[in-house]
Amino acid sequence: MLEGQPLTLAEMEAVAVGRRPVRVAAAALERVSACRARIEEIVAAGETVYGVNTGFGKLADVRIAPERLAELQLNLVRSHAGGVGEPLSESESRAMVLLRANVLAKGYSGVRPELLELLVALLNAGVHPVIPEKGSVGASGDLAPLAHLALVVIGEGEAWLDGQRMAGGEALRRAGLEPARLTAKEGLALLNGTQAMTAVGGLATARAVRVAELADVAGAMSLEALKGTPSAFDARIQEVRPHAGQIAAAAHLVKLMENSEIRESHRVRDTRVQDAYCLRCMPQVHGAVRGVLAHVARVLEIEAGSATDNPLIFSEQGEDGAKRGVVLSGGNFHGAPLAYAFDYAAIAITDLAGITERRIDRLLNPDINEGLPAFLAADPGVSSGFMMAQIVSAALISECQVLSHPSSTGSIPTDGGKEDHVSMGMTGALKLRRVVENAERVLAIEMMCAAQGLECRLPLRPGRGVQQALEAVRNLVPKLEQDRVLAGEMEALAAAVRAGKFDMLRA
Repeated sequence: MLEGQPLTLAEMEAVAVGRRPVRVAAAALERVSACRARIEEIVAAGETVYGVNTGFGKLADVRIAPERLAELQLNLVRSHAGGVGEPLSESESRAMVLLRANVLAKGYSGVRPELLELLVALLNAGVHPVIPEKGSVGASGDLAPLAHLALVVIGEGEAWLDGQRMAGGEALRRAGLEPARLTAKEGLALLNGTQAMTAVGGLATARAVRVAELADVAGAMSLEALKGTPSAFDARIQEVRPHAGQIAAAAHLVKLMENSEIRESHRVRDTRVQDAYCLRCMPQVHGAVRGVLAHVARVLEIEAGSATDNPLIFSEQGEDGAKRGVVLSGGNFHGAPLAYAFDYAAIAITDLAGITERRIDRLLNPDINEGLPAFLAADPGVSSGFMMAQIVSAALISECQVLSHPSSTGSIPTDGGKEDHVSMGMTGALKLRRVVENAERVLAIEMMCAAQGLECRLPLRPGRGVQQALEAVRNLVPKLEQDRVLAGEMEALAAAVRAGKFDMLRA
């Protein structure tokens, strides 16, 4: 039920990925109608208002005649649909439509209720605009991506329906929907906002949260395989440095290793005082990543329920008691809060992948892997085992390190200098998505290697949670008895992580 409220990552995923149906609250439709009445009063009075009866950006000083206002909005949509590159996924497209509808439902944009209801109808009918991923500088919002969304609303552009890519007008026709005929302010209301970066970054952040929690699972598997000690996860240690993420990660690790036969087998005879940092400091590192992602999720939740177009229409009561529309131009379309958050998240996930790779190396390196076979090979020398797994991880992390360079510091002036400071938030969202994808693969590689290491410790069994993780891995990837091609298995495990197949093990 949309009414312009903040949306959680789970709610966003439920609609975008899970295709939960959507409706608009009656109260929201009333607000939208009231705001639209203010716009029509302004047009009737002949007032000059940016985006209603003026040009856009550098052309804001050009007054448009009343009979050309519909043409103005149509031209805006067509001229700004200049995105390039691969299209966003259908889930990302759905998230954009959801977020744009929710913003309009707040009742500050000046659109007709039927335009809002058409956006919701697109979602429920499975009509997904084809939106190129490149072309937004993140202020005045995501103009190019949102223009491609708006093209489908007016029966142009392209869309997916039932897995087929087709002309937008044809998709509407097959879904039984009529294209909108834009009136004053409506084209601008569809284009001006941060919904592309929020959609892409929001879905990537939801995936990142999953990776962060499952990193505990992979780490616990590795620690057991390496005969490490969970003593560093003692709650007393965490309580004297009470970061919430650290406490949660430590408790998760302890729970995963409950009733471990492997741990009991070396509790007395173990001469090591401490494990390496990649094992011992999991609560501190994994927990800090959780903290970063909690902050980013909160930024996204606020943004999902924010009015981000320009200008915004407010109602105020005059001395005569009548309500009048007040149009205020501002900068809520600027993506700075999101751009900074996405850069922050990319840095954290890159480091999480880094500590994961160190555990992979520790499982494979015969100099430090606590008596496991070299590279976990059945016949080291003749067989290379998982040697390439660590190399692939290193390559993925190197790419993440490059992608972790901030995009939010790279403003380039646009629109003849009128838009002289931009956020590059969409660049940050796209980078974050790629970093998370790489981290999913590195996590999958650790789980694959750790599963092999755990089987080298048989007949001793690991903790209950780790045993459950081992069985889940083995449902997808068999034990390595002799060298084989691992590429497809790595991708299958990463896809399983992404699809939530290991979610029963999350904290």
